[in-house]
Amino acid sequence: MIKPKIRVIVVDDSALVRSLLAEIINRQHDMECIGTANDPLIAREMIREMNPDVITLDVEMPRMDGIDFLGRLMSLRPMPVLMISTLTERGAEVTMRALELGAIDFVAKPRVGVANGLQELASQIVDKIRVAAVAQVRRLAVAPSGVAAGASRPAAAARPAPVSGLLGRISTEKIIAIGASTGGTEAIREVLTHLPADCPAIVITQHMPPGFTTSFAARLNSLCQMTVKEAVHGERLLPGHAYIAPGGKHFSISRSGANYVAVVDDAPPVNRHKPSVEVLFKSVAAHAGRNAYGIMLTGMGADGATAMREMRNAGSYNLVQDEASCIVFGMPREAIAHGAADEVLPLPQIAQALLNKLRGGSDQVHHRI
Repeated sequence: MIKPKIRVIVVDDSALVRSLLAEIINRQHDMECIGTANDPLIAREMIREMNPDVITLDVEMPRMDGIDFLGRLMSLRPMPVLMISTLTERGAEVTMRALELGAIDFVAKPRVGVANGLQELASQIVDKIRVAAVAQVRRLAVAPSGVAAGASRPAAAARPAPVSGLLGRISTEKIIAIGASTGGTEAIREVLTHLPADCPAIVITQHMPPGFTTSFAARLNSLCQMTVKEAVHGERLLPGHAYIAPGGKHFSISRSGANYVAVVDDAPPVNRHKPSVEVLFKSVAAHAGRNAYGIMLTGMGADGATAMREMRNAGSYNLVQDEASCIVFGMPREAIAHGAADEVLPLPQIAQALLNKLRGGSDQVHHRI
């Protein structure tokens, strides 16, 4: 039986970009561009008539910008959306908002040399369309909290209870490592916003290109109790802080005496990714051992699965997101298949499960499933 092609509508105000994206899509054996639209109002009618599997959506367009359109689409007729973003600071901030509203992923188009740039990105574009076509899409019921301009940290009454009441031995010994890819920006937000300010240091690799992790870290920092920032090579990893791998760089940890230290480098991609979860998790297995907690969240592929098993072998306790709550179950599925998971949980339960383990004390023996 022949598998149906992925039917894609391209929405972009640039005739050149529409033409290039349609050509890239139509070159693939398993997908076809069934229509293009130069603004969201035209796209809305095409979506009603043609019922595509995926749409690609530009951010800045006439009559209605892509973010307004995306918000309405995800509340009324949720479907897989791949954002086409611009490599600017403003473009990065808007992209974070789009992911929050339910876009599956994004591609960063160049500001100049668009024709050559998009052709160079062709394999990435079609790979992300394929992922979007099988992703689990959820209806946007209401705008996520804390996203308005000037959003601040939650009120003290709503804050999670401290792990230990002070930044003592448990916090400096322990370290939490998180890996994610497609759908991961919102999954990471869900975990971090439910953790208290006195958590052990948290190290995070989210598959993301250069130019976007600064906005990602800033957005999380405005919502979380701990300080969230991009990792800087050589800095000490402190309790009460979460460190995000800079886009396009690998992030790992090392030891300097009793302290964990960030290592940021420009080595070749691992598992086709840079940053790679495998790189981070391997270093955590080597340098933290039983003082580590691993978390694998939504994402396509198998990056980090082998290293997460190494973490478990070294004594870490690992939490893996379950299929029902994942946008894409690839990376969690592979972690489970590699025997890396101690618990498999819905996303909303992961932060509390982690806190329960931390509150158990530094000497507790990890329970294995």
